[in-house]
Amino acid sequence: EARHGALAPIDLPAIPQHVAQRGNDRQTCFAGEAGYLRYLQELRGASSRHDCAIHAYVLMTNHVHLLVTPATTGAISRMMQAVGRRYVGSFNARTGAGTLWERRFKAALVDTDRYLLTCYRYIELNPVRAHMTDDPADYPSSHHHNAMGQPAPLITPHQQYMLLATTPATRQAAYRALVDELVEEKHLDDLRQHTQQQRAWGSERSRQQIEALTQRSVSVSLAADPGARTGETASPCLDPCAESILARYLLLLRVVADMRCQFNGQRILEQ
Repeated sequence: EARHGALAPIDLPAIPQHVAQRGNDRQTCFAGEAGYLRYLQELRGASSRHDCAIHAYVLMTNHVHLLVTPATTGAISRMMQAVGRRYVGSFNARTGAGTLWERRFKAALVDTDRYLLTCYRYIELNPVRAHMTDDPADYPSSHHHNAMGQPAPLITPHQQYMLLATTPATRQAAYRALVDELVEEKHLDDLRQHTQQQRAWGSERSRQQIEALTQRSVSVSLAADPGARTGETASPCLDPCAESILARYLLLLRVVADMRCQFNGQRILEQ
C-alpha cells in the first residue's frame, strides 16, 4: 500500500520487474566484501521463500538493481522486506549506522519483448556507466551476475535470454554481442523514468493491455520531476472479483508465453 502522496507500484504476477533501491543519502550500503556476500545470501533465501525468480542483479556501492519475476502479487515486496530486515540488522551491527535504505524500493514492469533484454544490459552495464570498470566482465563476481559467465545459484534465466541460442557457450556469445552494442541514452533515461514513477516499460500494446486490466495509467508523467515525489495518489484497488479475473487472465498469458517459448526453442533445435 502506498503512503499518502506517493505512487503505488503496478504489481502483477508473472511479469518481470526492474527493481532499484538506493542507500539513504546515497550512503554506502555494503561493509566490505562480506557485506556483498551477506546481501546475496539473504536475497537468495528470500527470493526462494517468496517465489521470486531473479534474472539479473548488480550491487553497486550505494544502490542495487534487480530484474525479478514474481509468481504472485506482493511477492517482490515481501522478498525485499525480508532481505531488509535481515541484512540491515547485520549491516548496522557491523557499522553502527542508522537508516540504510532510502524510502521504499522502486519498481517498473518490463515488457518481455526487446525491453527485457535492454533491461538486462542496463543492469549489466551499471559499473561501466559509473566508470568503475571498462568491461562488465571485470566487475567483481560477488557484486553482480554476469550472464556471460558461469551459472549462479541465485539466478533463474528468463526465457527471452534462453532463446538467444541453444547452448550455454553460444548463448553467452550472443549475449556478449548484445552487451557490446551501444544502448542509446534515451532508452536508459526511459527505463530510469519508468522505474522512478513505478510504471510499465514496454510497447504501446503492452501498456494498453495492462491499463485495461488494472484500470489505471501506466505511462510516465512527462511533467513530473523524475527525482521528486509527485502528488498523485494511487488508483483504487480492483474489487475481489476483478482481481480473480485478472489473476486467471495473467496465468493464461504466462502459460501461452511458455508454450510459445518452448515451441520457438524446439524450432531452433530442429534448424
